[in-house]
Amino acid sequence: MIYARALGEALHRALVEDERVVVLGEDIADPYGGAFKVTRGLTTAFPGRVRTTPISEAAIAGVAAGLALAGYRPIAEVMFGDFLALCFDQILNHISKYEAMYDGKASCPVVIRTPSGGGRGYGPTHSQSIEKHVLGIPHLRVVSASLLHDPDAVLRHLLADDTPTIHVEHKLLYPLEMIEPRECSGATVESLDDGSTLPTIAVRYGPRSECTATVVSYGYPAELARRVQARLALEEEIFVELLVAGELAPLDFDPIMASAA
Repeated sequence: MIYARALGEALHRALVEDERVVVLGEDIADPYGGAFKVTRGLTTAFPGRVRTTPISEAAIAGVAAGLALAGYRPIAEVMFGDFLALCFDQILNHISKYEAMYDGKASCPVVIRTPSGGGRGYGPTHSQSIEKHVLGIPHLRVVSASLLHDPDAVLRHLLADDTPTIHVEHKLLYPLEMIEPRECSGATVESLDDGSTLPTIAVRYGPRSECTATVVSYGYPAELARRVQARLALEEEIFVELLVAGELAPLDFDPIMASAA
């Protein structure tokens, strides 16, 4: 199953299982189903809870924050990651602050999904990877999609937590097939989970003692690294350990330090 469809099915299951979940964003209604077709079919199935918005990212973030404060679990789609700049005030000064400002008596569990990265020919203002600009904001999770992280498990994890989240999805992942661990021929695939963050996925060829480097990556670059890793192992007998982070903030450093050691 391609990533875009797997993510769409994860959203569908979330809407079925929890009546508090609402989805909003620009052009997400059928028959268009969003710029990358992730939400196709959702407005038909859930017409009252999946809503197309006006072209205002600030409004999308503000409405999502209000819904979250009122007890809903909003999942907001920002059509391109570049447009996070237009709702940055809501993210920095409101969504990420409420729980700490009110000593835990309020929470704002907004999930903002947004496509990131280049490679699709969309030009300079629709092709940036700007997740670095939201790293380091207190009380804000930054999650990165990869082909090794099951979208359904990721979404369940995020919806079970009250921490607001930016969910980064590289555009070039959408048409690619999800990767089951057993499909990495000859590789050992291990999920390293500390219980608080999404797991880091470790991919190795050969015994760990023969790995001569640690490579840390995320999202689509992790898929490029995995392909190179396989070629190095199978053609050159050069072994490295690839760590694919599921979460960029907070980042679980323990697997990185253990691999490097």
